[in-house]
Amino acid sequence: MKAEGHPNYRPVVFQDSSSDFAVLTRSTIATKETITWTDGNEYPLYKIEVSSQSHPFFTGKQNIVDTEGRVDRFRKKYGR
Repeated sequence: MKAEGHPNYRPVVFQDSSSDFAVLTRSTIATKETITWTDGNEYPLYKIEVSSQSHPFFTGKQNIVDTEGRVDRFRKKYGR
């Protein structure tokens, strides 16, 4: 098997920008920023929009969209 066939995994911190949640894991993602982790070492940082700490499914703060009556409201508004 070729030695170049496997990706180069390294420790990376993924940080949720909408909450104070961060996780240190291994990844191949390229990053430009770094962060000092709780162990005192500096790791590459990748900021994410949504994680399990901010996603409505996991937090239980899910907005239920009213789908019933949408067509009727549209027809009433635009006269059809």
